Amino acid sequence: MNSLSSTLNETTRFESPSHFPEPYVLIVQSDEALAIEVRQDLRDAGYLSIVAPNAKLALRQIDDRPPVLVVIDQSLGNESGFQISMQIRRRGMQIPVLLMMNKDGVDDRVACLEAGADDYFLKPYRSDAFIRLVQHYLRNEVVPQEILRFANLTLDLGLRQATRNGRSIDLTTKEFDLLKYLMENAREVLKREQILENVWGYDFGGESNVIEVYIRYLRLKIEEEGEKRLIQTVRGVGYVLREL
Repeated sequence: MNSLSSTLNETTRFESPSHFPEPYVLIVQSDEALAIEVRQDLRDAGYLSIVAPNAKLALRQIDDRPPVLVVIDQSLGNESGFQISMQIRRRGMQIPVLLMMNKDGVDDRVACLEAGADDYFLKPYRSDAFIRLVQHYLRNEVVPQEILRFANLTLDLGLRQATRNGRSIDLTTKEFDLLKYLMENAREVLKREQILENVWGYDFGGESNVIEVYIRYLRLKIEEEGEKRLIQTVRGVGYVLREL
């Protein structure tokens, strides 16, 4: 099995609804690479999601436990995303449905509306445009504002609790604030000045090593069980939360 298939099996396998007590987004996607990318973007934005690779599994999941949003690829091998959207509407469900479309012609837009979809976005897939659309339709959901996720690290903003691989991590107030800022800006290189201003709340001058000290504290705690490093140092600039 190649690495892509292995990753898909680990991250997008069809799960029993009992494994997802929180509101979640259902991704109906048969393209392995695209499914992984979409799910990663949703996770980074704070949304729980699962993937169904075909209509049968998608509709079974929807019937068992409706998601808060459904994202469907218009082309699913031998299946049509339009048909899945229509079947959702025939069930009387008002779940927001977004279609990933190949074209943006008048006929395509009409077909999208006739299928009962609420909106669409175009291929090639663009993460920023997709997440903005998701946030628009889920702006009243509490999940994205309450829980931040990156890789296997989770930060519950309501409980002010961090976990990694299910292991609870106790953080001081400033450690929590620093990790929150890093997770909110995952994969973005943050300058020391930005971190000082946004976490400590002032423009700190001089040669203080306060950031370095707290980064070290965080690393000791989130890497306690030998997990791989997530907070990376960018020499001469600052820090970034990303996987290597």
